[in-house]
Formats: sequence, structure tokens, C-alpha cells
Amino acid sequence: MTETESQQSTHDAEADARNDHILIHVNGKLMPKAEAVVSVYDSGFMLGDGMWEGMRLHDGEWAFFDDHMDRLFNSLKAVSLDCGQTPDSIRAILDETAAANGMQTDAHCRLMITRGRKAKPFQHPGLSRSGPTIVAILEHSRPAEGLQARGIRLATVPQVRGLPMSQDAKFNSHSKLNCVIACLQAEQAGADEGLMLDPHGFVNTTNACNFFIVRRGAVWTSTGDYCMNGVTRQKVIDLCRANDIPVFEKNYSLYEAYGADEAFLTGTFGAQTPVAEIDGKPIGDGQGAGPMTRRLRQLYGALIARDVADRKRRRA
Repeated sequence: MTETESQQSTHDAEADARNDHILIHVNGKLMPKAEAVVSVYDSGFMLGDGMWEGMRLHDGEWAFFDDHMDRLFNSLKAVSLDCGQTPDSIRAILDETAAANGMQTDAHCRLMITRGRKAKPFQHPGLSRSGPTIVAILEHSRPAEGLQARGIRLATVPQVRGLPMSQDAKFNSHSKLNCVIACLQAEQAGADEGLMLDPHGFVNTTNACNFFIVRRGAVWTSTGDYCMNGVTRQKVIDLCRANDIPVFEKNYSLYEAYGADEAFLTGTFGAQTPVAEIDGKPIGDGQGAGPMTRRLRQLYGALIARDVADRKRRRA
């Protein structure tokens, strides 16, 4: 394994020097990257108490913006975090930040909302009395082209996604330690990312993305009970149904995953990223995207184009 291969991840992006000088939105102000900071008393820093969304900018529009806002505001409501914003005002924040950075397309946003600065360094949410912290980081960002040719290497890890009564995996929360541990376990096993099982031992998700396999012309993914219900995940399922591709949300084991014809990951950043191997076993020919993955990438690209065109019409 080379040093370059050992550092591969689904979020690898092409280098872009413009990101050294971006402006970042921090609580209503646009600040240079080196000056964009939050308090060490912030509940997100101190406790992981916050929610976030990742979004892509395509031709001046945020792809599937409504879906991302539905997930964000549902999550905020579930943890009683009033961000004082609406989807429209969030959109205004993102548009202002994009314009300030000269971004029109091939840009990625990480929007973060925490319960805000705490009066004392303790857990109780009532100590966050100064209102929420809202940060939007936008970077010029294109997924590394080599990922489609090489694919990602996964290792099954002992870290699992928990039951809903512990910390529901559907929360896109700042509390990501379980995923970080899974990633570390995968790296220590010589892989790029971790394939996480659910509490019952069925194949679930990776530490960073949703996971799919292809068997005999059918697309399989987990039930969704124990993983982040990703926006891209749902779009792939919808595309399969709309294009007469058999798709199943079901329990399945590593036995079916090892014997898959193809496997791929889904996420807002990388769209559909092929999996080359799992636990050292090649998937398909082990040479990057297979025919189903390539077809779904084409269908997904066309879906984004339609979504962007529709948004432009509505805003005209």
C-alpha cells in the first residue's frame, strides 16, 4: 500500500488553492478562514450538541435543498434546538456566502448549527443562553477523479451504529465519535473506511456514507433503521424505482456483500463512489465502478440537472 492509497477517503477532493482564502459565515458575519472561530464554551465544541448538513452547489442552486432542510429542521426540533431561522433565511446565508467567495458551481457547504455558547463548562442545555451558533463553510470542491477508477477499500469494523434509544443514527449530529472510531479501526486494518454492522449483525453503513450492493441486476441497501437516512441514498432508491431497477431495503449479511457483483457508497459529496474490496475480498472485478454504478451516476446527474432547472424556474 502506498502513502497516497492509505490516505484515500470518500471525501477526497481535487486540490484548489482558492480555499486558502475563503470567507466563512459565522453568526451573521463573513470572516476570513484564519479568523473564523467559535468560543471554546460553544456547546458544539464542548459536547457535540448540534446538527449539520452537507450540500452541493450546482449552477447557482443548492441541489435537493428542500430535502436537506426537511432533515435539518426535523432534527433540530427533535432535540429542542431553536435556531431562529427558516429554510429561506438559511438559503440567504448560503447564497450570500457563495457570492462573497465567487462560487457558482462545484462548491460544497457544511452548515453547522449548535445550541450556542454556554455560561459554564457543563452539560445541561439550559446553560446555552446566548442563542445558537450558525456556521457555513463553503469550499471550492470537486471529488477526486481517481476514486471512480480505484474505488474505496472497506474493512468490517467492530464499532456499530447504535439503537435509536442510545443515539439515533438518523441524527446528522456533531456527535460523530462512533464514526471516527470506526474510521480509525478501518485504517488500522489497512482499509480506507469502515463498514459498520447494525446491532443485529446485518450490513448497515460506512463511517461516512450509506452503503449499497448490486446482486444479479438488483440493488440492495439496509433497512435504514440504524443508519443516517441520507438524501442521496433516498434519491438512488427513487431512481431505481422510477427506472424499473429492482431495489430492496432489507437485512442482509456479509455473505451477500462479499459475493456482490458491485458495491457503492452514496453521499452528497461523492454522489456514488464505487467499492473495490471489502475485508480484502475484491468486489466484482475490483476495478472501480461497475455498469450499474455507472448507470446510477448518469441517472443521478440528470436528476440534479432537473432539480436545478426546476429551482431556477420557481425563482424566476
